[in-house]
Amino acid sequence: MRSARSVRSVSALALALAALGLPGAPAIAAQTAPAALPAAVAAPDPATVSVTGAGSASAAPDMAVLTAGVEVTRPTADKALTEQSAAADALLAAARAAGVAERDIRTENLSLSAVYRNRDGDPDQYEATGARGEDGLFVGHRATQMFSLIIRDIEKTGAVVRAVADAPGDASRIHSVAFDVQNPQALRARARTSAYEDAKDKAAQYARLSGRGLGRLLSLEESDSGRPRPVAVPVASFSKDSVPVAPGRIQDEVTVTAVYELR
Repeated sequence: MRSARSVRSVSALALALAALGLPGAPAIAAQTAPAALPAAVAAPDPATVSVTGAGSASAAPDMAVLTAGVEVTRPTADKALTEQSAAADALLAAARAAGVAERDIRTENLSLSAVYRNRDGDPDQYEATGARGEDGLFVGHRATQMFSLIIRDIEKTGAVVRAVADAPGDASRIHSVAFDVQNPQALRARARTSAYEDAKDKAAQYARLSGRGLGRLLSLEESDSGRPRPVAVPVASFSKDSVPVAPGRIQDEVTVTAVYELR
């Protein structure tokens, strides 16, 4: 193989001969031309299989979220707000006494609205801008405040619901109880494992059916599955005398798409 110095020397000689018009210059120039590289051959794309895997996991709930509040309707806005505030204080005091921590109490809604009723006497109460409706009679003002209460000791759920329902008297409003898990990440991890194993099993089966072996994993994508679904208990399940609750199970689901190479 020629060195770079020898190639430069031959090239210089060829130029000199060409300048003098002497024979041999074309032959020498041809010797100095670099050899053409062989054309690159593209490797064939590997055979692949794309599959979808679904997985789920469930767990017993270990917490509850109670949505409760107070509602008062009185002839004047001031009276409605005053009585609503007193009822809300009673509700919160009962919740704390039942074991709900301060950090687990949050105001979700606070509203004051005018209330009207149909002239025929049928109740038709709705929020208005303050002006008297054409077909309605002004009744007064409604003041409402709603709270969410996290109950971390699930065994106390019934007692908390009873205490919160009783304390404000007739102003009490119980909307729902939703059961959930305090560590949803652990539940999601189990669902992911199940989804991955399902996808790999499917890919291995397709590899066997095609007479090939299952190769390396090329890509893995998880679909947005949301968060674990809590179990909600409707308001109808509660009464003043007894508060039956059925926590059930919390379930999480994950879907993945995997692409494997076939060998």
